[in-house]
Amino acid sequence: MKFLKKSYAYASVFGLLLTSGFSYTLLKTFVLSESMTTVAANTQDTKAAQTAASNATITDSSYSDGNISINLTETTVANTQVYIADITTTSSDYLKTALAQNTYGTNVTAKTSETAAANNAILAVNGDYYGANSTGYVIKNGVIYRDTVRDDAENGDLAIFSDGHFEIIYENQTTAQELLDKGVANLLAFGPSLVENGEITVSTNSEVGQAMSSNPRTAIGIIDENHYIIVVSDGRTSESAGLSLYELAEVMKSYGAKTAYNLDGGGSSTLYFNGQVINKPTTNGSISERSVSDIVYFGY
Repeated sequence: MKFLKKSYAYASVFGLLLTSGFSYTLLKTFVLSESMTTVAANTQDTKAAQTAASNATITDSSYSDGNISINLTETTVANTQVYIADITTTSSDYLKTALAQNTYGTNVTAKTSETAAANNAILAVNGDYYGANSTGYVIKNGVIYRDTVRDDAENGDLAIFSDGHFEIIYENQTTAQELLDKGVANLLAFGPSLVENGEITVSTNSEVGQAMSSNPRTAIGIIDENHYIIVVSDGRTSESAGLSLYELAEVMKSYGAKTAYNLDGGGSSTLYFNGQVINKPTTNGSISERSVSDIVYFGY
């Protein structure tokens, strides 16, 4: 009988430790924040942004300052509200990424609008939400923060080179350092690619994980040298159903994108322009911004 009691006690303790360990793993992955690297703010960027803004022509749907030109339009596709930003720049230097709270780490997040405002963004969208994953290359503004191959490397990443051109790359075919050496300034690891060489690369059945076909979406593409396109769609509401990946790719192709890539979507999909959120992000059934790890933006 004593042996049985001891065995039961050991089993209970082991079960408690196992449950505690599993709970901690979940908390560490999805809740607990861990800062690893802090990025210093660039005051020169702030001065440049202020100078540009003082000389800019700005309307509710456009911005132009001689270096960056943005035109925003809205359309309806498949019962879905879709926002299209057409961006031209004089230099690829104006296409950047930023980390939430200027910090690289686990579960370090902020709303897209907050990170955009903190970085003088003129136009911004949510990025790839690198912090939701423990693997995958993280390269932001020419700095390698993580160099472990992503678990779903077959999806491919979007490599944005310092000269502004886009390429789809696969992490299991190269290293993060090799990408940096080749001139990659920013790497976005979500996917899949939507358009390559001007042709749609997803099928009508393509989807991200177990997501629904109709969703809020965010995508970025390149039309020509220093000529970019960003598309954001609303979804999950009675007013806007959401797009499938194939429908999103069709929008990108119709606007002349040579390469286009799917970013984080769903509740993360947020379009920030001229100091305000333009679309209607949905989080847990309500119209509100989800906090994310990073943004892609145009600015100084």
